[in-house]
Amino acid sequence: MSKARSAPDVYLLIATLGLLALGVVMVYSASAVMAFREYGDSFYYLKRQLIFAGLGLVAMYFTMNVDYWVWKKYAKIGLIVCFALLVVVLVPGIGVVRGGARSWLGIGSFGIQPSEFMKLAMIIFLAKLLSEHQARLSKFVTGLLPPLGIVGLAFGLIMLQPDLGSGAVLVGASLIVIYAAGARMSHMAGLAALGAAGFIGLIAAAPYRMQRITGYLDPWSDPLGSGYQIIQSLFAIGPGGLVGLGLGASRQKHSYLPEPQTDFIFSIVAEELGFIGGALLLALFLLLVWRGMRAAITAPDTFGSLLAVGIVGIVGVQVFINIGVVIGMLPVTGITLPLISAGGSSLTLLLTAIGVLLNVSRFAR
Repeated sequence: MSKARSAPDVYLLIATLGLLALGVVMVYSASAVMAFREYGDSFYYLKRQLIFAGLGLVAMYFTMNVDYWVWKKYAKIGLIVCFALLVVVLVPGIGVVRGGARSWLGIGSFGIQPSEFMKLAMIIFLAKLLSEHQARLSKFVTGLLPPLGIVGLAFGLIMLQPDLGSGAVLVGASLIVIYAAGARMSHMAGLAALGAAGFIGLIAAAPYRMQRITGYLDPWSDPLGSGYQIIQSLFAIGPGGLVGLGLGASRQKHSYLPEPQTDFIFSIVAEELGFIGGALLLALFLLLVWRGMRAAITAPDTFGSLLAVGIVGIVGVQVFINIGVVIGMLPVTGITLPLISAGGSSLTLLLTAIGVLLNVSRFAR
């Protein structure tokens, strides 16, 4: 395939680098106190963030300059490898348990999450499958069920870890791709109702998830238990006001707010930088989503369009869930804020995916 390639979307690149830079600053601010207490080094998380951000930028530069249709050739093998990793991580003695979930592979402080690899692999595979068999999507059994079955299998393996946050992002982004490919609204609505019932079942099946729902509906019913994280998060956001307490001046990061450098880093942003800082961060995400969707709309082929939609979906769904949890709109689930939270393989993989998105933008019509 030969197409005229231009410069990548500069606004998309600016939004990505702006979020990454803000993330590096906020990771240090949110984690310095805890890092010194736990490791005797205030820069521990900052150094890790810089390492993985550097690796991610190298990977982003590479994927930004590799024509995106190359990934179509490796879609099946990539998905198979990721399925294998999701199985391997469940094996006791191989998979590493962190935060109550057996979702890591690695040694010591270095590890990777197979679910992060699966998100990108699934989007690439769905983009390939649906671009080649788009006409079938109007038929429920032969068109819609096969891709949904593959997504459902991946979700099931992730839930065995269990990791509801990653599973929700995978399903959400995948459904966005399937809908964009032309699935019928009546079919999607029926599946949404079925999915909601299944989601309620998953919550009811695990006592700790029920506690999170209770804590979400009424945090003060258990302020030292299921409602603790939401209450402490709101205690951080509230005093931030319009302009914040000042960079580095957070009070909640002093052992009050759990995971201030990862899941609840937006609380620290709001506390230290105020409404203005939080609004700027959200504006950068909106810019990224807008330019990503523009790349999808102007892509020269269906594969590139669906690929771009899926990558934007990963970012958008993850931001929606994380911010929703932090401000008390959604029940607590372990999910990070893209490009902002402290991360390892997740940060590197996301930058790799954004590099693919930037490459799609280079072929805009």
